[in-house]
Amino acid sequence: MKTYKFKIGGNDYEVEIGKIEGKTADVTVNGVSYQVEMENAPAAPAAPVAAAPVAAAPVAAATPAAQAAAPAPAAKPAGEGKSVTSPLPGVIIEISVKEGQAVKAGQKVAVLEAMKMENEIAAPADGVVTSIRVAKGDSLQEGDEIMKIA
Repeated sequence: MKTYKFKIGGNDYEVEIGKIEGKTADVTVNGVSYQVEMENAPAAPAAPVAAAPVAAAPVAAATPAAQAAAPAPAAKPAGEGKSVTSPLPGVIIEISVKEGQAVKAGQKVAVLEAMKMENEIAAPADGVVTSIRVAKGDSLQEGDEIMKIA
């Protein structure tokens, strides 16, 4: 889950972006859960949304989530797997894998652009991608988690 702080029209908002399925995202704004329908869904399914598109959506077009009515996604053990982190500050320009996909050590899993250079991020070990924590266009600092591989 990624957390952002926004100031819109002089009001402060803390926005947490959870799971995204298709064009629907689970978003929490100032502690209130919403399911947000996105007009421009990310190209890669189940990837978190970049901050800018979500900033306007939860405040203007969000509807309270009907969590009990929606089927629960398959549970994944919390914190399972090895973190793949950003080696330097930059922007994610590609995510090469999907959740649940098997990967081999050294396989490209993402591409980070830093100082106008593309840096391939490789899987540290064989395993399965258990969670992807970023989306194309996300800005990262050194050490920020990109995904987990178990």
